[in-house]
Amino acid sequence: MKILFAGGGTGGHFYPMIAVADAINAIVQQEKIIKAELVFMSDSPYDSFLLIEKGIRFKKAPSGKVRRYFSFLNVTDSVKTVLGAAKALVAVFFDFPDVVFSKGGYAAFPAVFAARVFRIPLIIHESDAVPGKVNRWSGKFAKRIAISFPGAVKYFPKDRVALTGNPTRREFFILAKTGAKDFFGLEDGAPTLFITGGSQGAKKINDNIVDILPELLKKYQVIHQCGKNNLKEIEERNSIVLADSPHKSRYHLFDYLDLNGLRMAYGASDLVISRAGAANIFEIAASGLPSIIVPLSTAAQDHQRENAYSYAKVGAADVVEEMNLTPHVLLSEIDRLMSDKEKMKAMGEAAKKFSRPDAAEKIAREIINLALEHS
Repeated sequence: MKILFAGGGTGGHFYPMIAVADAINAIVQQEKIIKAELVFMSDSPYDSFLLIEKGIRFKKAPSGKVRRYFSFLNVTDSVKTVLGAAKALVAVFFDFPDVVFSKGGYAAFPAVFAARVFRIPLIIHESDAVPGKVNRWSGKFAKRIAISFPGAVKYFPKDRVALTGNPTRREFFILAKTGAKDFFGLEDGAPTLFITGGSQGAKKINDNIVDILPELLKKYQVIHQCGKNNLKEIEERNSIVLADSPHKSRYHLFDYLDLNGLRMAYGASDLVISRAGAANIFEIAASGLPSIIVPLSTAAQDHQRENAYSYAKVGAADVVEEMNLTPHVLLSEIDRLMSDKEKMKAMGEAAKKFSRPDAAEKIAREIINLALEHS
């Protein structure tokens, strides 16, 4: 049984795919089904070491973005996509999978195109409340369509859609409280905030946090994942902002946190401030924490805004629009939530209910069923 994964480009596509791969391997082992050979096709491996660790073979197929604005890069990327599609056709023909699972995104197009040409069963998963272009197109012929947010159902044929939630690595459902205090150097008793814009960081959130750091640190400890490209700027600004602060030891800055670091950050925190990528939202939900969500205003199809309000609708988060985000507004919102323990508890419970811990397994079982039917 051979399963081809497609997608990538961002952690929001890659890590849910890893969660599904883990679930497939667990099912195969537990139920003694024929061994699954897993292959990942994308424009880059994203995390080569993790693919090797999970036993997933990588096949490269270049692909280019289609930008919503005029750019000469659209021309070169179109050529790249055509070449990638041709390469995918050859690769799939000689390494024929039983099923293709696509997470969407521009990097998924070559593999999905090959699946269409060779009539290989396709199952897709849409992370966001508003689907991207590749998933909208592939949804027309996919055998099964899994969605994370209820609002996405209107974009696909209803007889093939299931609301599964977003596949989240099972480690996030077990908070790593042990060791978090020593890892971050946290004080006893002081409430803790976790600020994250995802693995790439979020400049707008970073800027507002730095502006209110002296006030924040009087009351709270802060774990801040700022993004690799933003670390130097944040460090330079903080050296000035916190120069005379007696509480500077309460601030813990990281460019990037790996899986264990993230689990400990969630485990140590009382409140999360985050962007509205689907992976971020479902990791927060799995951790059962209340949150303040700041959707990226320039996200394609405004999907982050739709994600944020879909999540807030169940009572798990408060949303602050990027256009309304100021240091004063953010500080007031943090203080308001942190002073209302009953609301914080209710938000955490709503987050847990939203998390759908069986998402990866549900998708994995459907992939296996389609693969066995085809083989």
